[in-house]
Amino acid sequence: MANGLDSIEAWPLPALLRAARGAYGSAIREDLDEAGCDDVPRNGIYVIGAIARTEAPLSDIIGQLGVSKQAAGALVDTLVIRGYLERTVDPDDRRRLRIGLTERGEAAAVVVRAAVERVDAALLARVGPERVAHTRATLASLITIGDLDA
Repeated sequence: MANGLDSIEAWPLPALLRAARGAYGSAIREDLDEAGCDDVPRNGIYVIGAIARTEAPLSDIIGQLGVSKQAAGALVDTLVIRGYLERTVDPDDRRRLRIGLTERGEAAAVVVRAAVERVDAALLARVGPERVAHTRATLASLITIGDLDA
């Protein structure tokens, strides 16, 4: 390559992680655009996906984004206004609101999941299940290192 980045394997690990994340991000964004969900904010993809696949409280999901409370509130407001999330009163504690996916949010989550599965399948085809499992274990260890430092 003319830019001096001859071997991807020689890149620093943070650069590899950033570039690898882009493979998923591009696939997800392209599929969302095709599905008419081109107005999902960048961090909104993570929130929609996390709500769809976990029972985690919204505060935990937002906490993983590492954004301010103001930014988190603005993100949730945007997702509500654009029809991906809905606020409902918690029947167990009427002072609290629950956040859930709307039909549009559920449809977007399906699109995101399909895009991730497509990239995962391409990765499996290239390197095989053993190397993917090893990568997952390595990334999980890296996350726990970061958690210890926090």
